[in-house]
Amino acid sequence: MNKKFHVVSLFAGVGGVCQGFKNANMNVIWANEIDKMACVTYMQNHEDTVIINKDINDVLTQDIPDSDILTAGFPCQSFSIAGYRKGFEDERGNLFFSILRILREKDNKPRVIFLENVKNLMTHDKGNTFKVICNELEKLGYLLHVKILNSCDYGNVPQNRERIFIIGFLDKQAYECFEFPRKIKLDKNINDIKEKNVNNKYYYTESSKYYEELIKNMTNKSSIYQIRRVYIRENKSNLCPTLTANMGTGGHNVPLLMDDKGIRKLTPKECFNLQGFPHSFKLPEISDCHLYKQVGNAVTVTLIERIAKNIIKALCIRSNAKETISNKTLVVQNSLF
Repeated sequence: MNKKFHVVSLFAGVGGVCQGFKNANMNVIWANEIDKMACVTYMQNHEDTVIINKDINDVLTQDIPDSDILTAGFPCQSFSIAGYRKGFEDERGNLFFSILRILREKDNKPRVIFLENVKNLMTHDKGNTFKVICNELEKLGYLLHVKILNSCDYGNVPQNRERIFIIGFLDKQAYECFEFPRKIKLDKNINDIKEKNVNNKYYYTESSKYYEELIKNMTNKSSIYQIRRVYIRENKSNLCPTLTANMGTGGHNVPLLMDDKGIRKLTPKECFNLQGFPHSFKLPEISDCHLYKQVGNAVTVTLIERIAKNIIKALCIRSNAKETISNKTLVVQNSLF
């Protein structure tokens, strides 16, 4: 089956989910994102996709094109350990109901929904938040697959990043044909994501805050380090800790490494590398704080691509089965004449 499935993306950010689905040979036709600067990055890399820079609550359902798949990495700060964990009490948590509003109002509902969030969504409010989400989606007819996946185990990137994925199918047989990707061996390390000829502005100097502590504690060129409140922490797993949006709110939040030139922060490009974006992905000439925020809010593209390919497989198996049944029915009908 050669059909190219159409995808609509809500809360698209810089287009990490879109990139993953495009890598899986799907056609992303429309996207929405409220952050103006994220849209700047998106438009530089997805010129063939219409992106609407608007609050999702102000987007009319009739203005969203019909699609086979609807994706939404809805804001996670209200469910995250790093956030306030207010859940639905936070207006960002309530944005899930904007997704429901669109699904309810659509005459032609997407065959598949793809939702991504922090793993703490599952346990927030003793599981009640997650229960509400699943119940509401099931009321709309979606059969759900749910799993927490770590980017280092499923996306082949050296970043410890656990996220929950909710994949819903309207068709029972397609649902039964889907499975999440299996673990793969991590064959990349921190050295694989490093840039060459890094700008001096990313390096710590003797006049920098924490310099003496960094010099004393950072000794391994294969490790990523973090400045904590009272000490320097080495991530001895040879993985980068989860990249977060607050990297853009203060320099001490950006992970650190050591190279032949000295001690420095990860560059925005290196952070995008850790999220599995292709090397051809363009970073616009905007402030680093915006880029750090964007990549912290992004998803691991290589992991999304693997899930997307399994969604295609499930839909194609189902479509081929229907076509076979249809052809057999036609043969039987013709034999009656």
